[in-house]
Amino acid sequence: MSDPGAVLVINSGSSSLKFGLYVEQDGQEVVRFKGSASHIGAEQGRLVVKDGAGKQVRAVDVRHPSQEDALRDAVRHLKELGGARPQAIGHRVVHGGPHLRQHQALTPEVMKALEEATHFAPLHIPAALRLIRAAERESPGVPQFVCFDTAFHATMPEAASTFPLPRSVRDQGVQRYGFHGLSYESIVARLVPQVPARTVVAHLGNGASLVALERGRSVDTSMGFTPTAGIPSGTRTGDVDPGVLLFLMRTSGMDADALETLVNRDSGLRGLSEGTSDMQALTRDAAAGNAAAALAVDVFTRSIAKTVGAYAAVLGGLDLLVFTGGIGENSARVRQGVCAMLGHLGIQLDAQRNEASAELVTTEASPRPVRVLPSDEEVQIARHTRRLLRG
Repeated sequence: MSDPGAVLVINSGSSSLKFGLYVEQDGQEVVRFKGSASHIGAEQGRLVVKDGAGKQVRAVDVRHPSQEDALRDAVRHLKELGGARPQAIGHRVVHGGPHLRQHQALTPEVMKALEEATHFAPLHIPAALRLIRAAERESPGVPQFVCFDTAFHATMPEAASTFPLPRSVRDQGVQRYGFHGLSYESIVARLVPQVPARTVVAHLGNGASLVALERGRSVDTSMGFTPTAGIPSGTRTGDVDPGVLLFLMRTSGMDADALETLVNRDSGLRGLSEGTSDMQALTRDAAAGNAAAALAVDVFTRSIAKTVGAYAAVLGGLDLLVFTGGIGENSARVRQGVCAMLGHLGIQLDAQRNEASAELVTTEASPRPVRVLPSDEEVQIARHTRRLLRG
């Protein structure tokens, strides 16, 4: 089957790869096939492909040593299922450094700028570069485009993006960039044309952050120079007193690599619970009396509620709170814990709706609605890629 004008979307995570093949119908991006490769780098992984109706059409247990291997396998399966050679390829790139703040065509100059920006996101940019090169090998000559998670937050005012550091440091590109931008874009797209003036969105997953939206534009966000900042994530600390890191350097002899592992891989929900970052498991264990699991859930929900309150102050009030991401969409316990602390903002949770993860989880009488909306980073990448392809 032929798909004229098909766009291949590539969205990589730390141990996963999401992909999709999109075509345009009546001015909208419609998915032909969508899939994911999980547990990349582990002994046993899995690749799943679904068709446009959401029906699973391919599922294989397979080991992918790297994301490049997963991409090669994904492209092969798409071809076998009848997907056409793409007209363009769009990549999600977490960070583009200080000079790449707009979605754009991939050129030699952009590749060079990405290579020079690797120290801004050493865990993410090198992996993105490898996938870009792998995509070129799989589809030679097909134009590629890069969509940055940081682009959405370029609208933040200077007072929100500036750290209280000397200019000599700030001139090196040290500032608040913000992340999860493509997720937030997709939520705004879902709200159009009824975008409230003052909205807070909580993207809660293995990576977690919040954004303050003024008429759909980012004016503040919890992640900063890196995704480590803000509220705790699955394995990241979130905000922590910088003096703690100095203390560990002096007393334990930890170097930069050891500290990076600590704040990015061994902390957050996993570090607090002393075992897992899985919210379903943490909720179950907390209910069974596991004190460490209960503490992890409580620290997480308290941090979210504190940030919502702070953003209500930034926005001058709150018209809408949105939960998205794997935890935001599925954890009634987290939503209940957050909203229980926000009654002063006019949030009245409906327990039955919340347990069912309904789209609206507040009562009809609640002055401030709370909605649960799925984000779709891939369709945003497809939209941007097609727009850029057309110039």
